[in-house]
Amino acid sequence: MTEKLEALLKRYNEIEAKLAEPDVYGDMDAYTKLSKEYKTLQPIVSKYLEYKAAEKDITDADEILATESDEEMKELAETMKLDAKSRVEAIADELKILLIPKDPNDDKNVIIEIRAGAGGEEAALFAAVLYRMYNMYADEHGFKCELLYANDTELGGFKEVSFTVSGAGAYSRYKFESGVHRVQRVPETESQGRIQTSTATVAVLPEAEDSDFVLNMDELEISRHRSAGAGGQHVNKTESAIRIIHKPTGTVVDCQDERSQIKNLDKALKVMKSRLAELDRSKKEEALASERRSQVGTGDRSERIRTYNYPQGRITDHRIGYTCYSIEAFTAGRMDDMIDALITADRAEKLKNGEA
Repeated sequence: MTEKLEALLKRYNEIEAKLAEPDVYGDMDAYTKLSKEYKTLQPIVSKYLEYKAAEKDITDADEILATESDEEMKELAETMKLDAKSRVEAIADELKILLIPKDPNDDKNVIIEIRAGAGGEEAALFAAVLYRMYNMYADEHGFKCELLYANDTELGGFKEVSFTVSGAGAYSRYKFESGVHRVQRVPETESQGRIQTSTATVAVLPEAEDSDFVLNMDELEISRHRSAGAGGQHVNKTESAIRIIHKPTGTVVDCQDERSQIKNLDKALKVMKSRLAELDRSKKEEALASERRSQVGTGDRSERIRTYNYPQGRITDHRIGYTCYSIEAFTAGRMDDMIDALITADRAEKLKNGEA
């Protein structure tokens, strides 16, 4: 670990020197790239310097103990050494976490797609609960949400809804939400008071950048149509909605939120690029040995990841066995405890697999 940290410290000092050179400001791409790398290395280097300072305190204490005859000074040195050893151990654990390779998508914006699953109208209403939950969580963290497409129902649910979440670190906070969410509650449409189990599927995609995936326009079939939905002032009146089909894979993207065809087309192309980039990433991950994959998981849409049990006020994440009993607060966007637990479990899994 020390060799790796020394190499990172050397690189950090090199970048710091380069950023001070006037010539670097003339190349904004190079300056931006160096600044980003510098910012990434900063917390690791800062923590490593703390580690080195604690190690030096141990060395200094050993020198005092070896040369000093005064008992009071030796006692102080012993105390200093014990304190420094405790700090070294604690900082070493922190450094192991900091050295885990960062997900390159963590700082990206995300595209979230929610689809009603089993359960008919109740599943659509649950999809609306999830949509509201993610929007409220975004508000809590200063992220910006923007609707892309909604196929709503008469009772206010969603058969399907997609939207973007923009802001630094958005993907890092939402990425573990992909999968099947299950709800157990008495539906509004149930007159007998019987509990029903319904599901909704969530897909979280990092928004693809130009360097992530090259979209071949010749492979796309683009059509214009009237907006779908339960109604509204603008819905169904003009052909502003856009549908794109990627012919080689059959991937379909709809976008109807904007009145402008051009804006809808631009959004739809972003979604298509992100979906195809994710498909490409998934194929590459499938080629990896299964023991190299994190047990927490961030992308399997068929995996049942969480149950929302309303009668018991309970939410359970099945991947890590985490349960909390504040369903109203959770569905109002206060999800941090769950998300932090998922991040901690993911880090622990990577440490176990030697990915640091």
